Amino acid sequence: MDRGRGWPVTLTEGDVGLRPLRVRDARVWREVRLRNADWLRPWEPTNPETPLFRTGLGPYVSMANTLRREARAGMALPWVVTYRGQFAGQLTVGAIVWGSARSAQVGYWVDGRLAGRGITPTALALAVDHCFFTVGLHRVEANIRPENHASRRVVEKLGFREEGVRRRQLHIDGAWRDHICYALTIEDVPRGLLIPWRRTRAATASGDPQ
Repeated sequence: MDRGRGWPVTLTEGDVGLRPLRVRDARVWREVRLRNADWLRPWEPTNPETPLFRTGLGPYVSMANTLRREARAGMALPWVVTYRGQFAGQLTVGAIVWGSARSAQVGYWVDGRLAGRGITPTALALAVDHCFFTVGLHRVEANIRPENHASRRVVEKLGFREEGVRRRQLHIDGAWRDHICYALTIEDVPRGLLIPWRRTRAATASGDPQ
């Protein structure tokens, strides 16, 4: 297995895109994160390397270099989410395990000003399809705090399966927090996520209850 297969890559669906994270994204990343500090704080892992409140660019550069190094090693797929060509958030497929598992975990955030436009589920559908049909992964997980109803709606719209609660899984906002594990395997979506998501969006736009 070529662990570098399918990376780097840029993916698009309408106004939504995924492109590789770049070190030169530091200034816009910092501006968006600082503006969204209250929006993101309840859901962000406590990590001194990427605080929400620092004004310097060093934490971002460190994170970007680490993720880019992991991408070259086949351990992560770190994307910027774009909307109409502009920086809109971040989506990272990480914790990639090869061998007999071929699994990964996905995390994402989007600028609060752009919430409610279908950006995150579209970006996630693009990423999962790429993981399954190009990279060669078999399973993708998303672990989400029970209180994060917006993020849970994203995965539920796409048909992720709820698999139970992981007790005190991550340190977030000052305490160890439970997370609900959602997952998909390639057998669950033999035609991918993007095709049914397009139908869902079209039906919603037309007012079709189906």
